[in-house]
Amino acid sequence: MTTKKAKTTAEEFEKAIAEPHPESYTLRLYVAGMTPQSTRAIANIKQICEEHLKGHYTLEVIDIYQQPVLAAGEQIIAAPTLIKKLPLPLRRLIGDLSSTERVLVGLDLRPKKP
Repeated sequence: MTTKKAKTTAEEFEKAIAEPHPESYTLRLYVAGMTPQSTRAIANIKQICEEHLKGHYTLEVIDIYQQPVLAAGEQIIAAPTLIKKLPLPLRRLIGDLSSTERVLVGLDLRPKKP
């Protein structure tokens, strides 16, 4: 009985390493308080991440009013601004992120249309 469990575990392991895994994404969303635009941006990026990156992303929401030093360090000039830190290249998207297609292109999840 122990042999069967070990075999199952080995098969699961081999299956897991054979399947391609998407890269882990590190995202930072800079917002200016809880304005309607900031709230929409948070909801939109959470929905996009759960649909397209489930389990493969880290999202940090930073209020530039509460943490102005972080915003200055990233040279944030407009809010909301989404920064894709990883995987490289670094990308910045500004706005409420309501255009899913543009966000997916910006995150390198879809190629640009000609």
